[in-house]
Amino acid sequence: MSKGSGYADAGVDIDLEAQGVKTLIRQLTYRREGTFPMLGSVGHFAGLIEFGDMALALAVDGVGTKMLVADALQDWTTVGIDCIAMNVNDLFVMNLEPIAFVDYIATDGISIEKMRQIGVGLNEGARQANMNIIGGETATLKGLVTGLDLAGTCLGAQKKADVVTGDEIVAGDLIVGVPSTGAHSNGYTLARKVALENGGFDVVLPSGRTVGEALLTPTRIYREALAAAAACEVHGMCHVTGGGLLNFTRLSPLGFDVTDPLPVPEILAWTQEMGGLSGSEMYRTFNMGMGYAFVAPEESLLALQRAVPDAQVCGEVVKESGAYLRGVRLH
Repeated sequence: MSKGSGYADAGVDIDLEAQGVKTLIRQLTYRREGTFPMLGSVGHFAGLIEFGDMALALAVDGVGTKMLVADALQDWTTVGIDCIAMNVNDLFVMNLEPIAFVDYIATDGISIEKMRQIGVGLNEGARQANMNIIGGETATLKGLVTGLDLAGTCLGAQKKADVVTGDEIVAGDLIVGVPSTGAHSNGYTLARKVALENGGFDVVLPSGRTVGEALLTPTRIYREALAAAAACEVHGMCHVTGGGLLNFTRLSPLGFDVTDPLPVPEILAWTQEMGGLSGSEMYRTFNMGMGYAFVAPEESLLALQRAVPDAQVCGEVVKESGAYLRGVRLH
């Protein structure tokens, strides 16, 4: 990889992807008639359905090309955690409690051992999230799929009055970040490309871990966010996934300035150095050490940190729209 190249050069254009999603959403104009209408609009982290005094929610996501790292290491025991984490974290940001999950596996051929290991991770993810896995679907799609793709859909619920949408966010609110465990399950098209062009997954990092082991670290499940939202006033929450800090713009038309970023995980610092990537490119691709964030008034900080001890202030909401890193807008 040439120095300074980025996510688009690796094959993923996040700006084009965002345009594609907006184009798709514009076509979704039909609304169900009768009971159980949709709440809100399409485009937040999870879609809501009115169910009496309750709001039900659905989220869908997958592991992505992190599966190729699991294939390289012949270790699929943790990717199930990633699959569940990517779904339930999208529910937590709206203060929704995950209830049930269904998985979807598309493969070019069944491996009994691979299925066993995937099941181990799914079960552990369900335990961490306190959620039932109630079913799923496995499809053998030889000729359409190469390898194995793991995804899932999650059902969540909350009293309508307790759903957090971001509508109450105001300028001056604090951004309180929570550390990630690494790259989580985003940006792997770029991370893998950098790794494969700089010694591969067996390269040993200063910590003693290999690049492959670091990349395979499972995504953190931020279940404690529910306790934080119950303990104090929270105006919004953000799951920092693919797109990095740009995810904050899904919460409010106001701006979000990360002035004091959390420490960058070793594997992401290595990826930036070896790939010759700019800070801007990294912060609009990876979580860069902040996998989750609360947006809350200053008076909520102590209670929030009691519920989530490793949460720390890293920025604030500003009047100008967009996502900012130390005052510089990310595009």
